[in-house]
Amino acid sequence: MEKLLIRKNKNKPDEKQVIEQAKENPEKFRPLYDWYYEEIFHFIYKKTGEEAIATDICAEVFYKALVNIKNYKITETSFIAWLYRVAINETAAYFRTTKKERLVLLGDYQIHFLQTELQYKNLSASEMRHYLNLAFNKLKPMEVELIELRFYEEKSFKEIGEILEITENNAKVKTYRTLDKLKEILTKSGIK
Repeated sequence: MEKLLIRKNKNKPDEKQVIEQAKENPEKFRPLYDWYYEEIFHFIYKKTGEEAIATDICAEVFYKALVNIKNYKITETSFIAWLYRVAINETAAYFRTTKKERLVLLGDYQIHFLQTELQYKNLSASEMRHYLNLAFNKLKPMEVELIELRFYEEKSFKEIGEILEITENNAKVKTYRTLDKLKEILTKSGIK
């Protein structure tokens, strides 16, 4: 899915100013919703695979953001990282309460990206998709989150750190440890 470019729009008002206005008047929250809805929706959709469910969870994310914006401190983390954190929590809550299995939607681009990183260039995309689906079931939820944020959402380690409330260095270390674990799982599955 295409990345949103709206955050880089030079005509966009100052985000910090809009946040401060939204803290005083909930009606001023609308630009934040407009700027970030699509990105957060796609993030959730990739985890659920169902548009209606992703829409419901996304609505809950923005409702919670609106209700709790007074508690948001601009100096602590970026607003989008804060929204991602809420989205991660709401999606996890959905899977806990429904007992449904979490999906990891693997597009060809993400598979190619992971194949290159894991150095499994001799497999077709469909073979790699099959093995990755099996391997992701053996990872912890936080490990899958790291892979998704880095390789699917194309977040920097700094952004991952903000989203997961860890340091940039810790995000990098944990991501590479997860990649090592993923490679070990794939090797045990018979991939060479």
